[in-house]
Amino acid sequence: MFSSLLAIVIALGVSVVAQTSSPSVVCVAGQCLQGFSNTTIGAKLSASGAPTSIHLLPGQYTSTTNPQLLHNILTSSSAALAPSPGFENFSSDLPLNLALSPGLAIYSQSLYSGQAGFSSLPSSPTGNSSTPLAANSIALSTNIWAAIRTDSNDRIVFWDAVPDVSQLPTGASKSLSLLDLQSSACSPPCAGSGVCSAAGVCSCPPGFTGSSCEACAKGFFGPTCQACPSGCGSCDEGISGSGRCLTTTVTGAPSTCNCLNGQCGSDGQCSCNAGWTTGTNGTACSKCSPGFFLTSTGDCQVCQLGCTQCADGTGTCIACKSGFSQDANDKTKCTPPQSVTSTGTVCPNGSFSDGTKCSLCSPSCKTCTGATSNDCIICAAGQYLLNGNCVSANSDGVCDGTTLIGDNNKNECDTCGAKCTTCKIPNFSVASTVNQLQCTGCLPGFVLSQGKCVDRCPSGTFISPQDNLTCTACDSTCGTCAGASTFCLTCAGNQLASSGKCVSTCPSNSFSSSGSCITCHPDCASCSGPSFNQCSSCPPDRPVLTNGRCLPTCSKSQFFDKTSTTCQTCDSSCSSCSGPGPSNCLACSSSNQVLRAGSCAPANCQGSSAVIPGLGVCLSELVIVPKASGTNPAPPLPSITGLGDPIIISSRKPLEWWQILLMALGCAFIFLVIVILWRRHARKQRAKRTAMFASAKQLDQKGWRWRLVRFGEKLFGHSASKQVHPASVPDLERGGDIKMRAMHFDSASARHTIEMEKFIDAYDYSRSSRAPSSLPSLNDHRARDMRHLPSHSNRLSGHSMFSEVTGMPRHTPEPRQPVKDTERYSSSSLSSSAFSNRTRAQEGELIDISPARTEAEAYVMSVRPRLATSPRLEPNHTGTSSRNPFRV
Repeated sequence: MFSSLLAIVIALGVSVVAQTSSPSVVCVAGQCLQGFSNTTIGAKLSASGAPTSIHLLPGQYTSTTNPQLLHNILTSSSAALAPSPGFENFSSDLPLNLALSPGLAIYSQSLYSGQAGFSSLPSSPTGNSSTPLAANSIALSTNIWAAIRTDSNDRIVFWDAVPDVSQLPTGASKSLSLLDLQSSACSPPCAGSGVCSAAGVCSCPPGFTGSSCEACAKGFFGPTCQACPSGCGSCDEGISGSGRCLTTTVTGAPSTCNCLNGQCGSDGQCSCNAGWTTGTNGTACSKCSPGFFLTSTGDCQVCQLGCTQCADGTGTCIACKSGFSQDANDKTKCTPPQSVTSTGTVCPNGSFSDGTKCSLCSPSCKTCTGATSNDCIICAAGQYLLNGNCVSANSDGVCDGTTLIGDNNKNECDTCGAKCTTCKIPNFSVASTVNQLQCTGCLPGFVLSQGKCVDRCPSGTFISPQDNLTCTACDSTCGTCAGASTFCLTCAGNQLASSGKCVSTCPSNSFSSSGSCITCHPDCASCSGPSFNQCSSCPPDRPVLTNGRCLPTCSKSQFFDKTSTTCQTCDSSCSSCSGPGPSNCLACSSSNQVLRAGSCAPANCQGSSAVIPGLGVCLSELVIVPKASGTNPAPPLPSITGLGDPIIISSRKPLEWWQILLMALGCAFIFLVIVILWRRHARKQRAKRTAMFASAKQLDQKGWRWRLVRFGEKLFGHSASKQVHPASVPDLERGGDIKMRAMHFDSASARHTIEMEKFIDAYDYSRSSRAPSSLPSLNDHRARDMRHLPSHSNRLSGHSMFSEVTGMPRHTPEPRQPVKDTERYSSSSLSSSAFSNRTRAQEGELIDISPARTEAEAYVMSVRPRLATSPRLEPNHTGTSSRNPFRV
């Protein structure tokens, strides 16, 4: 199995590799060292124009891998790889995952140096073979384990690379031999006959089947699942079978060409046995030919003499030959006519009438109708009628030139039987009967047992290997046998059949079942059943017993303890081990430790180097960098720039036009979303300020009472009523400015109301009026009690009401506007003013809450509501003799 590796090992044993005389660059991902190294694991990376080639150790390399020199060569368009054995299936394309192919690599020197050899996973089980390993360092790919035998004959399982075999535990560092190499990716693990591939699939050799290659395919037997013997239709098959032939291969069986009682030829045509023909359903050889009838045993026998047609089952003659008449005593027979001369003489047996006299028959005939042997009615003794002729029979009763048998009762040649191709009557004589008939040949698919053709041999017999036809009796000690009379499948009495022999107890590698000892599955040393998961104990090459299965190894962090025959956990410092304690490590679990004499010790890597993952050795151990000294004339290392510099990405790939377009569309979309959100926020802020203003002015007092009224209106189908919002009216006694607001006025009415407010505010009396008046000043009154209200510039310097109405400038000091008593008002003015005031009060625009008013204030109160609602200024009556310009 490991013949290719063996050839490599022989070459390694005689090879001597010298240390390189010139410095080289060895790199792992993130670090490079220039120095002297003989390491061969990995691949050589080179590029045109590069200052030097680089030896890459196993690892992951990308376009951003440090340092700068490694980056430049990796990303070079002319980069090329020269892999060492086991690393062939890689290219220089990035990302580069430089890893050992599934298998085992060995090196002639320690630290993965010298000549290298590689063996991939085997395609079939290695069995009990072993291959010597003359190697000083070993590398294993991921999820691969190798079973190696040491000089102390111990079986050790390696899961990790070994940079120096001499650093293995005592007794495990010399005379190593490879026993097995498999992948651990399969779950559940493969049986001993299967090989786990790196993809986690059990690969089965020819003859094996099952998800774990645990069973033999149909037609195969034994631990190695070999094919049944040639010529056997079936054998004692299965992984525990003996391979003995149980049935022979049938060629030309009737069933292969739609035939029943005949033999199929090479051309596919059926050749029927005597007495048979094609049935009405098209099946060949399924119906008796004319002149034959079907017996109760399924055979076609010839009808009696003189009968041309007879009934199936009984043989009763249905039709007789011309001149014959049915026998009154035996309905199966037809009586021949008497031979009488012209004179009326009846001719005796052995003669016939030729007209005037009786002439002798042929010596072959007992009775006849003519002088030749073809004219016989009944043949002479020892002669039998066949197709109108009398033929003789041999000592076995077989009619000459046929396979038919002579019937002394019918004096005819009759058939042997439906399944017989040939037959005989031993010691045949004229006294012999057809009941003594014995078959000597059978149709394909039938065997000969006690002179009859049957489909299988009876119990206690077996098919003779000499002719593959005759059923032969087993030995007296056997209940059943196969292949030979003494190869027992079952035994008589209380004996058990084991490997063809009868024993009292089954051997250790078998179990008892139905009177036989069945061999255990090859994975088991002892078992309770035939399956590979019914093991009771395990063989040395599969020592681990787990859930009824014998496995070749424990898990990676465990070792097999021979004393307890169980898997035990390794020491915490070990990644894998060969025994208990910290001194039996095969690899270290810490990335800061390396293997030293079976124990894990601090790595103490030089400089900034670290332990290389998967190799278990410092980069500084693989590359010797000499220190500068006065006696060393060599130039100091490194002599190449870029070994310690981080990578610098000097250029960036320009954007494509469609990328720019997508970015522009994305920015436009984001700007549009921001504008929409800003407008929405602004609307919410305006609505919030409006709600705050309405709440402060008590313009929107929709409490629970209003909601209850509105619910009733909706319930009974009424239209919504106008809600009244009473305004907050300042105290007129304190000079408050009377301002009212209505929520349901249109915009034009609201603007007119504001203009009229400004107009009335302008009609204030100034303190600097040159005409004295006995009326109190409105400005004095406002200044005293309404300091909190904003002042308008036109309140002190505004035009008079006369100027506002006539449009003519004032040339004299502003006169005091007389205010008349209510008695001087006309009735229409009073009614109009009262109605206006009452209406406004009802609408919530003006509420007079002053307990006492001056005459000017009363006048303002009577005029202002009409000014607020009228689209133009209308004068009011103040008396007939007044010069008031408001008079109509």
